[in-house]
Amino acid sequence: LSWKWLTASAAISKRALDIAGSLAALTVISPPLILIGALVRLDGGPILFAQTRVGRHGREFKMLKFRSMRPDAEKQLAALLAANQHGNGVTFKIKDDPRVTRIGRWLRRFSLDELPQFYNVLRGDMSLVGPRPPVPREVALYTLADRRRLSVKPGITCIWQISGRAEIDFPGQVVLDVGYIESQSLGQDLRILSKPPRAVVFGSGAY
Repeated sequence: LSWKWLTASAAISKRALDIAGSLAALTVISPPLILIGALVRLDGGPILFAQTRVGRHGREFKMLKFRSMRPDAEKQLAALLAANQHGNGVTFKIKDDPRVTRIGRWLRRFSLDELPQFYNVLRGDMSLVGPRPPVPREVALYTLADRRRLSVKPGITCIWQISGRAEIDFPGQVVLDVGYIESQSLGQDLRILSKPPRAVVFGSGAY
């Protein structure tokens, strides 16, 4: 068997897993999605937040999330950059972010704000497993080595997210993401997908 055939076969298998997994997830979680949407609406503002993210080979797309921040959150970012806990300045994380709404803090604690991304997976923008999609501001600060993260589709979950989530700094994320990319397989994806529920339920490292 040729290398190209094996690569194509792996890509088809991964896409099949993405379609089956996202369809199953959207079917199962549709009642909670409706409830969460109603709660977010009660907090004021739109239910969904479509944020520009960078996907495979630098292609931009709109990633969907339940809105967990105030509608003017993006405008307030510049004033908060000095408090960034990821000191290298590429990624941004801050505990007790003042932009987060009451319901948003609860959604983030259990990663429920990420659930609409199953639609992004179904569309083909994302995969179930892969490096988390960065925003353009972050990609503008990438080194050539960092850009290796963009060689595959971004994912809902990834290897570093189940290893420590927001507690891992950006250089550590790159090391783990590249390690995943260089050794990815259907079996590895299934092993990763079996772990997030525990990390999500207990909120390990979540902001």
